[in-house]
Amino acid sequence: MSILVDRHTRVLVQGLTGAQGAQDTRYALDAGTQVVCGVTPGKGGAVVHGLPVYHTVAAAAAAHAATAAVVYAPPLAVRDAVYESLDAGLRLIVVLAENVPVHDAVAIRARAERADAVVVGCNTNGIITPRQCKLGGIGGDLPERIFVPGRIGIVSRSGGMSAELGHTLKCAGYGVSTAISMGGDAVPCTPMVAYLKRFDQDPGTDAVLIFGEPGTPNEREVAQYLQANPGHKPVIAVLAGEFQERYPPGASFGHAAAMIQDPADAVSAKRRMLREAGADVVQRLSEIASTLARAGVHPLPTLE
Repeated sequence: MSILVDRHTRVLVQGLTGAQGAQDTRYALDAGTQVVCGVTPGKGGAVVHGLPVYHTVAAAAAAHAATAAVVYAPPLAVRDAVYESLDAGLRLIVVLAENVPVHDAVAIRARAERADAVVVGCNTNGIITPRQCKLGGIGGDLPERIFVPGRIGIVSRSGGMSAELGHTLKCAGYGVSTAISMGGDAVPCTPMVAYLKRFDQDPGTDAVLIFGEPGTPNEREVAQYLQANPGHKPVIAVLAGEFQERYPPGASFGHAAAMIQDPADAVSAKRRMLREAGADVVQRLSEIASTLARAGVHPLPTLE
């Protein structure tokens, strides 16, 4: 099984007529995603990859029973684009733009919570359930080179590391139920722990692999959840960025959110918290397979 997306997800693309939206949509269609239409204000009536384009999300969603949206709007237009999808009744929205103003991200998160919706991002490269549905650029043009079906969930603050984790699992004979690049911004529209809770409830996921960094309370919230729920599924954590602890606080060497402003933001502190809460913290990708095996999670014999 999977969380958030599967072969039945009906996808609407906001910004389908743009270069990035058109390219990613071509790859999504090739991967079997059920993309049903697009939206670009002022370009209603156009056709891209055989998909009709509408002026508004409301008209597109109503005509095609869309259930999810992927947003290719520029940073300053993201808030209105997400609001339009929420108002049209869509409850899964993926936002790729980076440099979205923090106050806009905060507003989106609050509105999504009120609507009981999930907004992945901002600054994500997408979400994938292998061979079923792919939203955004995750996996590129040939996602099967990286992500194969299986029973391990992935949540990563880095888009590039989402691919590294997926490929590591594939090489070890494991596969992915759903992989989520949650975005590297200071205020994620959905926190890491929210995805972890969904994986914990998914009968098709046996363990969860997370990638963390300095900054933000995301990993701290995961540790608190694990501490409060001792019956959780195995969680393996890979955290990078310990080198930042040698530099003055307040500097970011990667994503905007990867900034140490408090001792608890440091990778060494997060590793300690996660270990104490019952997660398996590994230092190298090569340790993931053996750690899964020790937790009683083994490759599926029929997995490609």
